[in-house]
Amino acid sequence: MIKGFKEFIMRGNVIDLAVAVVIGAAFTAVVNSIVEGIFNPLIAAIFNAESLKNTLVVPLPGDGQLSFGLVLAAIIQFLLVAAVVYFAFVVPLNHVKHAQERRRQAGLPPKSANAPATELDVLSEIRDLLAARSSSGSNPTP
Repeated sequence: MIKGFKEFIMRGNVIDLAVAVVIGAAFTAVVNSIVEGIFNPLIAAIFNAESLKNTLVVPLPGDGQLSFGLVLAAIIQFLLVAAVVYFAFVVPLNHVKHAQERRRQAGLPPKSANAPATELDVLSEIRDLLAARSSSGSNPTP
């Protein structure tokens, strides 16, 4: 049971996911400060309110109230966070990935000598080693 748990934890996907969660949690503070410090005050100014959360309040009979501004603020915050993540991370990383793929297809080495090898690179190297071994006539040892 312990051996199975160790194998599960040591899988690359689990470790990558754990790193992503930790980085995401740390990055949340940065994105939230941008949204709350810059975008929310601008949007609240449009609605002429101290906070967007305090706008569009509909009183209900008794002491209840519907806070449409609170829901609107949450939706806008979500969209702004998604936009910041997309334009700050996804677009630049996609650009780098496509540039490296174009270089690889052109037969050029990646720009960074320290760049980690992709699965395709490793498989190509294994293929080349096996081809060299079989063409030299040597018998592979098990």
